[in-house]
Amino acid sequence: MLVAVSLLALLLAGGTVSAWVDAPRVVHREQVAIGRPQLPAHDAAADVPHPVDGPRPVRLRVPTIGVDTALVSLGLNPDGSLQVPSDFSTAGWYVFGPNPGDRGPAVIAGHVDSVRGPAVFFSLRRLRPGDAFIVERADGSRASFAVRAVEQVPKTDFPTAEVFGPVPGPELRLITCGGPFDRSRHSYVDNVVVFASLVGVTRA
Repeated sequence: MLVAVSLLALLLAGGTVSAWVDAPRVVHREQVAIGRPQLPAHDAAADVPHPVDGPRPVRLRVPTIGVDTALVSLGLNPDGSLQVPSDFSTAGWYVFGPNPGDRGPAVIAGHVDSVRGPAVFFSLRRLRPGDAFIVERADGSRASFAVRAVEQVPKTDFPTAEVFGPVPGPELRLITCGGPFDRSRHSYVDNVVVFASLVGVTRA
């Protein structure tokens, strides 16, 4: 079970929920404020900590916005902030949270753009309630999800409990940046968060 305890920074690049009003800005990785969850039990001696149960996710497919990406494992930096993928074209799954398809709020994060152009979650803001996507898992099973809501939230008022707090069933959050770009801070001011619920699991 994940319990939100504080706000901190994670490095990502950003987009918006609403349509772009001008050409998308191409930027370096940006800081986004998210909540730090209380970590579940894990093997501290392992190179990559992992949840206790469930098959690990290996791929995310979101046909509506053309996303088809392998998933890397994301842990925590020494300062407690969430790691982000080093490859802007690849999304990552937060290993201290549930596996997608298991009970609880699984989290997948990704960049939206970089100095080279659009990144993996560039079109995340375009998802709408009811849009379907799939997470492929290491045991060959596929967890299907449906978007429940897409929210743009200020980094300074990130809904930590809503994103990381306990839920009765399997859910998934997709996270990136959004809102106006603050050039003085080299950061977007908001986050885009997609809330999705499990539709079903197809076994291999």
